[in-house]
Amino acid sequence: MRYLLILLFSGAISSAFAQTRVVAECTVTYAITINNEEALDKDALSLLKQSVKTVYIKGNHSRSDLISPSFSQSLIFNKASGDAAILREIGANKFLTKMNAAQWAKQNDKFSDLTIQFTDERKAILGYDCKKAIIQLKDGSTFSVFYASNIVPSVKEFEFQFKDIPGFVLEYEARDGYTQKIIYTATKINLNPVPGGKFDIPTTGYRLLNQ
Repeated sequence: MRYLLILLFSGAISSAFAQTRVVAECTVTYAITINNEEALDKDALSLLKQSVKTVYIKGNHSRSDLISPSFSQSLIFNKASGDAAILREIGANKFLTKMNAAQWAKQNDKFSDLTIQFTDERKAILGYDCKKAIIQLKDGSTFSVFYASNIVPSVKEFEFQFKDIPGFVLEYEARDGYTQKIIYTATKINLNPVPGGKFDIPTTGYRLLNQ
């Protein structure tokens, strides 16, 4: 009986750990929508619908690409060093901003001291059972995320505000700087290896901007 209990207990522990898997190689594509399309003119709405966000994760590295017909922006982050770089392309103009760990933390100061409220609400995204959490910033503003608790990215900081979310965020809200809520929803997850070159920071072709 004693050995049976030990086996059952060991099995329960193994099962619990097996339920959460760290994803260290993946590419995730997010569609972009807005909560109130009527508030945008046709041109702005068309640009938004043609925009897409792609997140690449490989070990301690992450890259987030936001591509639209009028501009593109990439954020490359190294979890091991805490360094980050932002690449922006507007027409023929290319800009590069490099940040060390301290500058990156300052860039994301608005996300410091945030609080997370976990709820019972759930929804399925790409076959993953996702739980809802509400994040409140120190300025009082709130936004919601849906995260898959059975997978965890090796770099949660592909969005700094997600670093304390216990899972992979597959849908989240952001604001456009005014009143509109922009919603990012994962439409595809590719678990194939990501080329290491995705995380190289260009040394030429970009105008270096000071942080």
